Amino acid sequence: MIIGCKDIFKMAGIWVVSFCAVFVCALFLNYYLDLTAAEDMVTMGPARIFYEAQCDTSKVVSGVSGGCLLLTTVVLLCFYIGHYVDTHQKQLGILKALGYKRGAIAKGFGAFGMPVCLGTAVGYVCAHLLMPTFYEVQNKEGYLPDFDVAFHPLLCAAIVGLPTIFFVLLAVCYSCYQLKIPALALMRGTVTSKVVRAKKETEQSFLRELRKSNVRQRRSLIFFIAFAVFCFAAMTQMSCSMNELASPMMSVMIMAIGIVLACVTLFIATTSVIKANGKTVIMMKVFGYSARDCARAVLGGYRLYAYLGFGAGTVYQYVLLKIAVEIVFADVESVPDYQFDWSVMAVTMVAFLALYEMIMLFYTRKMEKLPLKEIMLE
Repeated sequence: MIIGCKDIFKMAGIWVVSFCAVFVCALFLNYYLDLTAAEDMVTMGPARIFYEAQCDTSKVVSGVSGGCLLLTTVVLLCFYIGHYVDTHQKQLGILKALGYKRGAIAKGFGAFGMPVCLGTAVGYVCAHLLMPTFYEVQNKEGYLPDFDVAFHPLLCAAIVGLPTIFFVLLAVCYSCYQLKIPALALMRGTVTSKVVRAKKETEQSFLRELRKSNVRQRRSLIFFIAFAVFCFAAMTQMSCSMNELASPMMSVMIMAIGIVLACVTLFIATTSVIKANGKTVIMMKVFGYSARDCARAVLGGYRLYAYLGFGAGTVYQYVLLKIAVEIVFADVESVPDYQFDWSVMAVTMVAFLALYEMIMLFYTRKMEKLPLKEIMLE
């Protein structure tokens, strides 16, 4: 199979998302298992209420974060496989022409599940190293008895082994589906659209149509860009709003995960857009379009979805914290009421706009440096 270590290394997004998912789930699920094992030591009254609240919190956080990141990893894996098939059509077509069956070729795509194994394993180890401190922070009020961190083999197998097997099988099955294309069609490759210099009076309509066309042809990238901004908005605002609801350690961990996920996902999406439109951008430059025009045509169509992602992340964090305060911790007297913080949203919005525009400016400058040699050699 023609999949090499370099191709696996490029799937850093899967590694990061898998790491974050298992890191959070391992912390809270291991804490939940150790907490329930010490249930007999919990007395009635405030300790019992706090115990039940901690159990509910562990289940909610693990379910929400694990479920969302699992879905994100599935989409990322399918995107990487689809992108690999698109960029290696001729090689795959030659293999099929030589007599290799679709299933035999698809088995090689099982390597795309290896970043999940690496990410989950590292996430689990890092979570175990942090668990003693995490347990102390969770019980800082002293309601619960002290108990040691225990290793749970079934939990390790469930959040490290099972996801690896699942994503290896998913990679094989999805790649087998992608390889239904006939060998001759694969060997011919894709047809590159030609860019024609528009007249002055129709220039804006041409750029607008090109922008819409880019979005239509790469709809999967809408998810990545919206998800990246969603993570940034939700995690940042949630972290800033949890000063009275959680420990500083929890706030820092949530913000760090949100920023890492946002930056990695946005980098993957934007880089994929630029690479897919590299020749188009070069042709536009040949016909006199500026780098700013190219950036608007290639990246401008995703701006609306970035704003929608910010709005969805803002609503999500408010609803989640409101549910935690009014349902999960409803019986805990020391938990203050939670109200939407407009100042935090405003600061987060300014930070998001600054970060997003800086990234767009960086890629605009990158478009200016695209070499004309790529087109001249064809």
